[in-house]
Amino acid sequence: MLASMSEFDLIARYFTRPVMRAALGVGDDCALLRTAEGMQLAVSSDMLVEGRHFFADVDPSRLGHKALAVNLSDLAACGAQPLAFTLALALPRADEAWLAAFSRGLFALADVHGCELVGGDTTQGPLNICITVFGELPKGQALLRSGTRAGDDVYVSGTLGDARLALEALRGRITLPAGWMAAARLRLEQPTPRVALGLALRGIATAAIDISDGLLGDLGHLLQASAVGARIDTSLAIDLLAGSPDFERAEGLLHHEARLGCVLAGGDDYELAFTAPVSARTAVQAAALEARTPVTRIGHIESAPGLRLVDAAGQPVSGQFASFDHFA
Repeated sequence: MLASMSEFDLIARYFTRPVMRAALGVGDDCALLRTAEGMQLAVSSDMLVEGRHFFADVDPSRLGHKALAVNLSDLAACGAQPLAFTLALALPRADEAWLAAFSRGLFALADVHGCELVGGDTTQGPLNICITVFGELPKGQALLRSGTRAGDDVYVSGTLGDARLALEALRGRITLPAGWMAAARLRLEQPTPRVALGLALRGIATAAIDISDGLLGDLGHLLQASAVGARIDTSLAIDLLAGSPDFERAEGLLHHEARLGCVLAGGDDYELAFTAPVSARTAVQAAALEARTPVTRIGHIESAPGLRLVDAAGQPVSGQFASFDHFA
């Protein structure tokens, strides 16, 4: 640690890079972003707070990755191409080793998506990371929460529940063998934003949302915005999650309702939940293939408000499945 490193030294050393697409990047009072004619900006902010969103012992490289990934996930849900981001960072102290690892993880993911850091702020205080991300997309092509209609299919990308499985183990509620725990913790701390899928679903999906707080809670936001309800087949959800090695291995460690809770309300998955017309099933699968991201149809939209869980026989499934609430 360099005791004499100032805020501006810190920014210059760890967070200043050559400008790519921005008209003006880090170092001035405002960044300047170029967008092509006929395009519009998509903007989202997410904050990660130590003790609330991540453990104190998290690998700083993974934390840098996740801090940007959760924001890119919002762009994915909107169908936007990443463009640039700003970083507001509060640090207890200017720790060189921590900053080097954090910035390495941050920029590794940024480079994958061609997303450049164009400004932000740093200060001393409890560890807090806030990123605002900017994306672009053609006018009128954004995937919104409010577009789904009765009769649409409900889909989920990838797998769900592994992050919650890791969280349960880190809290000491279950015990996972070391190798299995490492795989589950990777899903918790280094999620993959589904940007390619979001782009491929433009013009196909009717609505989309990223799963950050849990499938049921986030899908509920989509249903509320569209003034509809949904019927979810939990047997299809479990079949989907059976594709996850960690869930297969956890079957003997968690009873059925606990496993279902990880699937339906676990959070921190950063997959996409989206809807599309029945007529678009072939197009959805083609988009998934193009994005190299598996998707699974788990239910359908109904006109009656509310979220109904059923089993393979269509019978109601009971249980309390509460998604993450920042103020609960």
